[in-house]
Amino acid sequence: MTAQKAITGARIFDGLFWHDGQALLLDGGTITGILPQSDLPAGTETVPADGQLLVPGFIDLQVNGGGGVMLNDRQDADAIRTICAAHAKFGTTALLPTLITDTFEIRARTIAGGRQAKVENVPGFLGLHLEGPHLSVARKGAHDPALIRPMDQADLDALLDCAGDFDAIMVTVAPENTTASQVSAMAKAGIIVSLGHTDAGYKTVVEYAKAGARTVTHLFNAMSPLGHREPGVVGAALDIGSLHAGIIADGFHADPVSMGIALRAKNGPGRIFIVTDAMSTIGSDQTSFLLNGREIFRKGGRLTLADGTLAGADIDMLASVRFAHEKLDLPLDEALRMASAYPADAAGIAARKGRLLPGLDADFVLLTEGLDMASTWIGGTRVFQA
Repeated sequence: MTAQKAITGARIFDGLFWHDGQALLLDGGTITGILPQSDLPAGTETVPADGQLLVPGFIDLQVNGGGGVMLNDRQDADAIRTICAAHAKFGTTALLPTLITDTFEIRARTIAGGRQAKVENVPGFLGLHLEGPHLSVARKGAHDPALIRPMDQADLDALLDCAGDFDAIMVTVAPENTTASQVSAMAKAGIIVSLGHTDAGYKTVVEYAKAGARTVTHLFNAMSPLGHREPGVVGAALDIGSLHAGIIADGFHADPVSMGIALRAKNGPGRIFIVTDAMSTIGSDQTSFLLNGREIFRKGGRLTLADGTLAGADIDMLASVRFAHEKLDLPLDEALRMASAYPADAAGIAARKGRLLPGLDADFVLLTEGLDMASTWIGGTRVFQA
């Protein structure tokens, strides 16, 4: 009995090129290749996908919750499973459940829950994103200022201790509360250090990038802006080629004009990639929820505190891809790269995920020609069918 399976009849985007009249061949959870259907090995199981688009699975490096669950409220493996399953319905095949600024104890429980999720091989679970608490109060956004604090040795030790436990782990910090030497220690241990919620200037970002910071968290939001005399974090993110930058593509966190300018201005090889910054509302009918004891309201596609401060986003990855394609006037293949190949590059997992190439994980999404969901596949297994 063969483990080989082929998805046939779809137009395939492998992350680089489109393929027509071809089939995606899988061997268990791994991609074998893209080849003419007439060349499929004898005995291959075929899955018809006529008229659909077959694209790399989406990778979301900033997901605070989903399915009615916030990671800040529940840190166990079942909570992580619920979050991953909620986002799989919208094409996300790998994600980093994200803990917003909280206590040392909650962070420890999150790491323990993540380790258990890894043991249980929760579909879609990539690792963790710890956003804070070592941020700038001046750029706190919806983070609780009472919980923001400098990174001390116990914090650093806790992070270094779990550095090798996940496929990827990201930590968002601000130079105001984290030293360059701490960033260097985390980067050397394999942690993706992201700069965010900071009022730092350009020269400081250059210093921290040299120390090992690799990404910038939700470009434009909660950071010093691009000015004519001080380029700020925004200017640094666009100018420094080694930095990647996440961006929330919902039309509320950044104006489409500003997003388009940033995409045209970004120096490489680092790229701008899509994150959702999604909260528990995705895949639920919630109209409000609590974050660190404060109520977040859901209305008109926005999530806000009572004072109107944006508090995460109410958008999924497929909707973000549509926004990038339709509102930013990006070619579909580039919008898809922003949700798959580019976050894979930023997270250092491109040898396994982000493209549909031989030897990589069989994580992919089938879409209708109108960019609606058809099905989601993780490791060669269909985990969602519309």
